[in-house]
Amino acid sequence: MGTGQPTAPAVMAAPPMDGGTYAVRMRDLQQRIDELKEQIRRSHTRLSLLSETILSSSGTGSRAVIRFDNELSSAFRLTRVLVVLDGAVQYNKTDQSGSLSEQSEIPIFNGTLPPGDHTIQVLVNLQGNGFGVFSYLRGYRFEVRSSHSFTAVEGKTINLQAVSYEKGGVTTPLEERPAIRYVEKVTSGLADPTAARVAGGK
Repeated sequence: MGTGQPTAPAVMAAPPMDGGTYAVRMRDLQQRIDELKEQIRRSHTRLSLLSETILSSSGTGSRAVIRFDNELSSAFRLTRVLVVLDGAVQYNKTDQSGSLSEQSEIPIFNGTLPPGDHTIQVLVNLQGNGFGVFSYLRGYRFEVRSSHSFTAVEGKTINLQAVSYEKGGVTTPLEERPAIRYVEKVTSGLADPTAARVAGGK
């Protein structure tokens, strides 16, 4: 006869784990931990790259102010000036009236540039404007080509002048004198120096 008391459900004991099964499960757990660590590492890498991108896009950058200066004598008349910066044309004007020669300064570029190395190329066409014993120069046509590399520095402004001038001395034939030189000046900050000159009335 039963006593009428409920019988407790039988508890199934977990089968004992042998050494091989334990080792397999530990390796699986370790593999999952390693995968999780790798995911975390990749997340940190993506965050670092994102931070660098944001910082670089909001960084100070660098600035360049480029102009062409004409220091040639009246023996030469500018008929064309072409200036290319990093493969992009910044200035290209052809003129036979002599108005180009009347400009002692021609603004070429004024803006931001990515820090690093850059290249400027200048092409100048000239016509002889001789008189007196040099009247033969009127039939002369000259083409002067030049290139120059410069470095834009983070947080600084580079002022670059491409200057057409006459090289040599009094004994140098006039037709061999036209040349181009470059003058660089680097200043701290990114303020527009041309705006300061205008404000100062210079």
